[in-house]
Amino acid sequence: MAKAEKEIAMQVREKKSVKRRIWDYGVMTLAVVIYSAGISLFLDPNALAPGGVTGIAIILNKVFGIETGTLILLLNIPIFILGIWKFGFRFILSTVYCTVLVSIVTNIMAGLRPATNDPFLAALAGSSLVAAGLGWVFKAGGTTGGMDIVFKVLRLKIPYLKTSSLYLIGDAIVVGISVFALRDVDKALYACMAVFVASFVLDLVLYGRDEAKLIYIISDRSQTIGERILKELNIGVTYIKGRGAYSGKEKNVILCVMKKQLYPKAEGIIRAEDPAAFMIVTSANEIYGEGYKSYFSEKL
Repeated sequence: MAKAEKEIAMQVREKKSVKRRIWDYGVMTLAVVIYSAGISLFLDPNALAPGGVTGIAIILNKVFGIETGTLILLLNIPIFILGIWKFGFRFILSTVYCTVLVSIVTNIMAGLRPATNDPFLAALAGSSLVAAGLGWVFKAGGTTGGMDIVFKVLRLKIPYLKTSSLYLIGDAIVVGISVFALRDVDKALYACMAVFVASFVLDLVLYGRDEAKLIYIISDRSQTIGERILKELNIGVTYIKGRGAYSGKEKNVILCVMKKQLYPKAEGIIRAEDPAAFMIVTSANEIYGEGYKSYFSEKL
């Protein structure tokens, strides 16, 4: 009986796993269409090369006339081989799917009229679409190949390097190449703007607006204030042992981080409990842990 129940439970899990995989590949497919639209309808027609393999493909397209989608696939082939060697074929499967689809959809959309010929608008809209598509691909468990795999390999060798720093260096190199290859400084500057817009949108898609307030509260009623913040706002608090230099009195210092929209409520609690409380309020731009970014979110 127990064996039969285990087999049934295993079958249910396998069905859920299959459904989840189908859902993930559906999300990746839609995300790739959005990503490709950003390239074919905005960036590529305006010769904006915002970094990465896509930027290199756009530069080569303008120099040699080969379709950008085809170049994206060709440039990724040696990277696929590197990824399979380092991480195995299972890891690279969804990446191959997304990259091949990007190549096909980008070439198809290249036959459509550009959405705009204004490089400023193209940089804004194109980079936003590319970043949004890339973010949803990441969330579904895939990548679009390119520098993602290269940087992952580099981090195996040099783990203290931040992925964001590697992307910035890689994008700067590609934008620099575009200045010499396309001989258009204005387009390179628009491409730089596209890099920063894409970085902002990608963070927004992956993590949301995780900017928060970091608060230190020094009060004789720290216990009551901490309990109310914990219960009424559902925010974790930490007590740090402190001692007044003048009075020599031991007291708890409250440390807590909260979303910006919850700060006025927390301030109301503190003022109600102890109008004389001493507060230090600062901004926290990056927070890792439950409710915020994953500790491993930077590790592709």
